Amino acid sequence: MRPNTGLIIIAIAFLTFGSAGAAEQRQITSRITRQPVHSHALAAIGYSKQLHALEVEFVNGAIYRYSNVPPEIYRDLLGAPSKAQFYDANV
Repeated sequence: MRPNTGLIIIAIAFLTFGSAGAAEQRQITSRITRQPVHSHALAAIGYSKQLHALEVEFVNGAIYRYSNVPPEIYRDLLGAPSKAQFYDANV
């Protein structure tokens, strides 16, 4: 069974387009501390109890923030034998 279906995804780094049409990457600062994990796809994971926000950093450098995530999802993700499989199935 899939957990909370009301998750909202926010990309931490995203592209904007200037007047010349060239893409520029704009960085958003996050105060959520992420800890490194052993995974072929995920580099680090962080969670804010106050915001109920999960941040996932991928090995390619992309960082995503998910809102309205119960703390159990974060705990189970950290403890999962395969972080990538847990992420794919539950987040």
